[in-house]
Amino acid sequence: MAEAAAAGPVKAWLDRDGALLRLRLARPKANICDAAMIAALHAALDEFRGRPGLRGVLLDAEGPHFSFGASVEEHLAGRCAAMLASLHALILALVDYPVPILVAVRGLCLGGGLEIALAGGPIWARADAAFGQPEIRLGVFAPAASCLLPWRIGAVAAEDLLWSGRSVSGSEALSLGLVQALADDPEAAALAYFDEHLAPRSAAALACAVAAVRAPRVAELRRRLAEVERLYLDRLMATHDANEGLAAFLARRAPQWEHC
Repeated sequence: MAEAAAAGPVKAWLDRDGALLRLRLARPKANICDAAMIAALHAALDEFRGRPGLRGVLLDAEGPHFSFGASVEEHLAGRCAAMLASLHALILALVDYPVPILVAVRGLCLGGGLEIALAGGPIWARADAAFGQPEIRLGVFAPAASCLLPWRIGAVAAEDLLWSGRSVSGSEALSLGLVQALADDPEAAALAYFDEHLAPRSAAALACAVAAVRAPRVAELRRRLAEVERLYLDRLMATHDANEGLAAFLARRAPQWEHC
């Protein structure tokens, strides 16, 4: 097993004799999904896309937490358009990847970090993990999660998380269908699933099976991401409250909402 790019924000290497691509967020403890992290993930996916015999990807993270979310600084006016474009391109690359993407979560998995996890496939998590889209607390909303969460857990549960900004434990996430299974060691559980269910399969058949399930979603997601991106940039970021909420978070003070 040879690791690559060990000094960057993402570690990428091949495992299981080249059958499994390992991707690891590598800026603990927060593993903030900033521009560098997003670019590194996208580059690693591109590098190994189409590799003969590849039958899966395992995405996990160093440290006690999967990710605290996206960079709040990059959400500010003047920077958020570039941030959304790069994050949404990564989301599409994950959803459209030609092999199953398994995700292992420990600790916090929030905001943009959860959006990246949602774009993968089944998620294994510890019971004490925490999943949430807290963007609404900052006066903004989660564009990609607004598209992805209803697919994973249904409209009612998705609206609860997106509108309240509350977090749910791994145990509650399991009951919602957000998480595939709970495990004290999520990475080991995901690897065991790969070894039993994916490694013995034909890579060609898996690629077709993934396309069969996901192709309609990819087309719909591309359209929906463009819609919510315009809503975010043209309407939300023109409000007082979006800019106030972000500024208040960075200043570590309570926001003063004007409801406009």
